Amino acid sequence: MPSIQPFLWYAKEAEEAARFYTSIFPDSRIDSVTAMPSDSPSGPAGSVIVVAFTLMGSPMTAMSAGPFDPFNHAISLMVECDTQAEIDRFYGALLDGGAEENCGWVRDRYGLSWQIVPRVLNQFMRSPDRPAAKRATDAMLQMKKLDLAKLEAAYRG
Repeated sequence: MPSIQPFLWYAKEAEEAARFYTSIFPDSRIDSVTAMPSDSPSGPAGSVIVVAFTLMGSPMTAMSAGPFDPFNHAISLMVECDTQAEIDRFYGALLDGGAEENCGWVRDRYGLSWQIVPRVLNQFMRSPDRPAAKRATDAMLQMKKLDLAKLEAAYRG
């Protein structure tokens, strides 16, 4: 079966970033670190590093291959959390050296955007009870780090 996985390009810190991410999330590990054995447009043999890692059970790849395009909001990694404690832990860890953003987004120290959201948020927003969905959405739009209790209270009205 074919598979799809994120492939993240870093100027020089792919291995450092992968080690940072795997230290934060459970069921995560570095699977391999490989220097490219051939010259490439990004540099001579050995200068480009490819890191295969698993993040919360999902395979990912990162590469250090020199500056090309910085990360932007066009791509982010979303982490669905069951509890406020998970939201607090993941958001806080990723915020270390990064930047807080609106609506549960945080930009990590490497420039990658993450969405740290309660799992129920999508249920609230898709609810057939459109006034309740609007209340939850309006509450979310006022927050930086998401507050599960406040979102639930807004949804219930």
